[in-house]
Amino acid sequence: MLNIDYKLTEQAFIDLGITNFPELYSQLKQTKLFDELETGKIEESAFIAGIQQIAPTPLSEEQIRNAWNAMLLDMPARRLQILQQLRLYYDLALLSNTNSIHEAQFMADIQQTHGVIFNAFFDRVYFSHRIGLRKPSKEVFEFVMQENGFQPKDTLFIDDSPQHIESAQQLGIQTIWLQPGMTIEKDVFLPKVKE
Repeated sequence: MLNIDYKLTEQAFIDLGITNFPELYSQLKQTKLFDELETGKIEESAFIAGIQQIAPTPLSEEQIRNAWNAMLLDMPARRLQILQQLRLYYDLALLSNTNSIHEAQFMADIQQTHGVIFNAFFDRVYFSHRIGLRKPSKEVFEFVMQENGFQPKDTLFIDDSPQHIESAQQLGIQTIWLQPGMTIEKDVFLPKVKE
């Protein structure tokens, strides 16, 4: 839902001297350290210590947090309006691979920019670090479906990662893959034009 640019975090860590960062983390794959943060298996302090261990020069906690959060961009107001409108007619659940560092940052950003609490736009919110499961595992989709009583044929899953889309499709879930350059407001939920 939030606009994200993975390359900004990649470049921020490269600038801090971790030149092999693209091998450690990307939209398509990541190492154990990032997996464990996103599934809540380690605390923020352990993640920061892990980054400090692989850095060629000493890095502060603030430097690491800033680099890690660099990927988080904005939440367009139109996207929030679409969620508000959809929620009148459909059950909305958010399933996000995220971590406590990112959650704190984007929640604060949305509150400051739009004056709203982001979770209020959904019936249920599932953050990977809180439920211990992350996309693209089939288990996370099955967990959300079962908990909400969703049927695959009646469920639409929208995501920007092809491996997540493929996993959902294997369970019979209807999908829309937001490919690079596509947005929900421009390509999926188009405003009605008055005739």
